[in-house]
Amino acid sequence: MHKLILFLLLVSLRFSLPAQELNCQVQVLTQQISGTDKRVFDALQTAIFEFLNNKKWTTETFKTEERIDCSILINITEKVSNDEFKATLQVQARRPIFKTSYNSPLLNFNDNDIQFKYIENQALDFTENTYTSELTSILAFYANLIIGMDYDTFSMNGGTTYLQKALAVVNSAQNASGKGWKAFDGDKNRYWIINNMLDASFVALREGMYNYHRKGLDEMVDNKESGRAAILESLADLKKVHEAKPLSFSLQVFFNAKADEIINIFSGGFSDEKSRALNILNEIDPTNSNKYQKIMATQ
Repeated sequence: MHKLILFLLLVSLRFSLPAQELNCQVQVLTQQISGTDKRVFDALQTAIFEFLNNKKWTTETFKTEERIDCSILINITEKVSNDEFKATLQVQARRPIFKTSYNSPLLNFNDNDIQFKYIENQALDFTENTYTSELTSILAFYANLIIGMDYDTFSMNGGTTYLQKALAVVNSAQNASGKGWKAFDGDKNRYWIINNMLDASFVALREGMYNYHRKGLDEMVDNKESGRAAILESLADLKKVHEAKPLSFSLQVFFNAKADEIINIFSGGFSDEKSRALNILNEIDPTNSNKYQKIMATQ
């Protein structure tokens, strides 16, 4: 009887412990690799899962239900050597909307040129402000980016600390051979994502993220009209960014995640809202202009 009570107490303690910040699903795909023992990739998937979900990324205490939903999909495209691989990475993150079961997409980004080393059952270590390895630096960058973006949607510029941590990862990797860390590696990479977000020219983007989610989506469950009006004003905030930095990469990142959601929001709006939203969207996100015509198609 005493053993049963002790067991129940231990189980209760296990499930009452504070959770870590991320609830990240991890998948490693290897269809493009043949003739290789797949155990190393199973081990890699487990190691990445544990690294992202078990590491303490903030000083905050999270409840299990408060963890940030996200996913990492790594597609191994080439085995360079026994312990080195080329791959693409897709990262997605979602944010719950107040009083609903809906999760709004925050981030949907493809990192298409990564190369890293991994040995089966190797521990994944990371130290802040130090470049330890390509793999853990990439993972730490996206972990901090996701947390920073999530925090920005709950309080104005609330994610600054974690966006700065993501920037520190980039800065520590400036002498690394891997791609995506430097300004001259292209105009659509990790360097530009985080430098744009912290640049004064993009302050309206982060303000728009807060207004879009906290004053817009979170309010729509109680008042669709006022919530939709706030989202429309957040698009006006993004227009300021466009006017300062036309067709910027940061706006592309935003709309990669949000375009379909925005269509759904304004399809149920008033005629004048639809027209204004469509005019703004066609100007600042011309890539998706054909998709945005669906807004006017719904009466």
